[in-house]
Order: sequence, then structure tokens, then C-alpha cells
Amino acid sequence: MIYILTFFILLVLILLIAYSYPVRRIPFQHIYAKVPEETRKSLHTFRKSRELQGVDVDGKTWNYISVGRGDDTVVLLHGMGGAGDIWWQVIEALKDQFRMICPTYPPVETLDGLRRGISEILEREQVSVFHAVGSSLGGYLCQYLVSRHPDRIKKAVFANTFPPNEIIAQKTQKMGKILPFLPEWAVMLYLRQSATTSIYPASGNSELVLAYMMEQSHGMMTKKQFIARYRCVIDSFEPPEPEMPILIIEADNDPLVEEGLRKMLKATYPSAAIKTLHKAGHFPYLNRPEEYTRILLDFFRS
Repeated sequence: MIYILTFFILLVLILLIAYSYPVRRIPFQHIYAKVPEETRKSLHTFRKSRELQGVDVDGKTWNYISVGRGDDTVVLLHGMGGAGDIWWQVIEALKDQFRMICPTYPPVETLDGLRRGISEILEREQVSVFHAVGSSLGGYLCQYLVSRHPDRIKKAVFANTFPPNEIIAQKTQKMGKILPFLPEWAVMLYLRQSATTSIYPASGNSELVLAYMMEQSHGMMTKKQFIARYRCVIDSFEPPEPEMPILIIEADNDPLVEEGLRKMLKATYPSAAIKTLHKAGHFPYLNRPEEYTRILLDFFRS
């Protein structure tokens, strides 16, 4: 009996240690060491010079960036593994022509919860109509915003994303059930493995893409945020029939949005303009920012 009790106590201690083991943060200069110096300095300067705004919605604190000037406002929506500043190169390129608002999602588990947060930010910033640009989860959220607020969105960009579907939920069902029970370091390890084995090579081995993903998984993003964003990805809604201009940006080698989902997206919005990037991966606004910005600017001006 004493041996069983001892084994049980040891098992509990091991589990406690495993769950309490912290996610180790890595200094900026170290994690971005292989990124070209000019790009590294640009991101560092951007973060130092752009003060985050904050607003509380439904008990959650939303941080966001609001910069730029111009008659039109562009709302930039990031994906699962990102934050508002992931768009910094696009912001820097367009800030003299547009007002730019870029939120970072707190752990909100529904698309409508994300919508309420964005609506509160826009109300605070006194923005009534805007262009919406979303990538990955952000592109999915962008579709939801179009379905709920078609009168407020002038033009919309659905980038590296997917339409409402059952495929993702079915393929990730087991993972979705396991995630809440894993310690935070294990969830972040999963994200790092995905970054190094698929996202990084698909980006043309972009050191910036890899460094940003590593930074997110080393303390910039929490387990709660990751799980909440996953649940938003599988949150369902009826796709809209938009009357405003729509642009779909896709990459022909996107490792996170398979070809079948890309075809479904284009079939869901048959009137949308299509821009297909060759071997650009899942984060072309990071590893191909000049080309990406030019595409957005042409679309907004057309």
C-alpha cells in the first residue's frame, strides 16, 4: 500500500512540475539574430514608437495599434499565431495614405465576441466605415464582419484563408479535445514545430517569419489565446453575399490552407478578384511585404 501511495504522490508531483514549467522568453536580439539588420531594426523601432491603445470589452482587454492619416481607415486582422504588430511593414508603407487600426485578440472564443471587440475599438476611434483586411483566422473573421456589417465595410480582403466549412473541425477534432489538457509549454512546442517544419520552408526560408513565430511561442502568446483562436477558426456561420468589392489573396503553396479550402473560398465568392502569389507561404505580408502592400494599394485605389 505504501508503494502505491508513494507512486501516486510522485505522479502528482511530476504532473504539477510539468504544468507549472514556464514558457521561456528569449530576448528580441537573440530570437531575431538571423533576420536582416534593417528589418530587425524596423520592427524594434516600430514597437518602441507605437504606443498600444487599450479597451475593455466583455471582461477582456483589447490592445490595438492606431496610426496613420487619411480619409479612409484600414482595419488589419491577424491570424492564429500573431498580434497586431505583425502588420508593421504594411502599416509603415501605408500610414501616410490611410488610417490603420490593428487589434490583437485577447482570449475570445467566438467570432461574435471578436466582432464586439472590434466594434468597440472602432467606436472609440470614431470610425464608421472602413476597409477590412484579414489573413488566415483574420480572413475568416473578415468574412464574418462582412456578413454582420455590410454597410460599414467599403472593401474587404480575404487573405490566406478559408470559407465556413466542416473540414478543419473534422481534421483537428482530436487535437481540439486534447489542447485544453496540455501544459502551456507543450502547446507552444506544437506551434514551434509547425513553424519550423511547414511555415518556414513554405515562406522561402524567411528568417523573419520563423523569428516572429518563435517569439509568439516563447511568451508573446498564451495558451488561452491559442485555444480561443482555434475555437474561432471552427466557429461556423452562413457566408455572406457581399455587394462591396472583395479581393482574395492566396499562395499556391500555403501549408496551412490546403488547396481544397482555397478552391472552396473562391467558389463561395465567385465575384471576388483573385491574386495568387507563387511560393509565398502563409505569411506573405511578412516575407513579401512590398508586393503585398502594392496589391492592397491597387485594390483600395481601383
